[in-house]
Amino acid sequence: MRKFIFQNEKFYHIFNRGVDKRKIFLGESDYIRFLEGMWEFNTIESIDSLYRLRQLREKESVATRLLYSSRVATDSARLVDFIAYCLNPNHFHFILKQKKEDGVSKFMHKVGSGYTHYFNHKNNRSGSLFQGKFKAVEVKSDHQLRYVSAYINGNPEIHKIEKAKNWKWSSYLDYLGKRNGVLCDKKYVLEYFKNLKEYDDYTNNVIKESGEIKEEMKKIVFDN
Repeated sequence: MRKFIFQNEKFYHIFNRGVDKRKIFLGESDYIRFLEGMWEFNTIESIDSLYRLRQLREKESVATRLLYSSRVATDSARLVDFIAYCLNPNHFHFILKQKKEDGVSKFMHKVGSGYTHYFNHKNNRSGSLFQGKFKAVEVKSDHQLRYVSAYINGNPEIHKIEKAKNWKWSSYLDYLGKRNGVLCDKKYVLEYFKNLKEYDDYTNNVIKESGEIKEEMKKIVFDN
């Protein structure tokens, strides 16, 4: 049972991984499909997701899909706002701000079920793909919001997958102004920094700290 009820206008660190720690992204097309789902499922409307996503994939190039600019749900229809994200081979992290009643749970059910259906069909498998219900931590302070955003943007480097600045499956390139993705509302984090370099320096410090796996860090990122 969760220790809290999701509330509108509050921030949450959301994360989950593959069942038995298995990989949930096997190649570029899987990352793209999940990102498309992050857009398509973030709406109060009922969506025939597989049909719509198939149409989009046929019409758009990889480069266009990575910019996401053609499918932003209107503010009144969004279930959640994205603040930061990272997709790693066997797990993912989000910071979400709930916009609609029960919006986090509804969105996560849609995106998880939709991607599992796609992944199982593509790989001729059945059963659960993710390790149980998604995990959630309420972000209770400005400091925690800044820190968790840096932890998420630096996650590929923290897990020794790739240098964070070279990993295109996170929001870090958008935070650094090196990509024009519109998925995340960065103002909630960047308003606390004088410029993008200061945020970059802050994130690099969080990456370095993570190597020591401090108990304080674990509490900020993973506990309520």
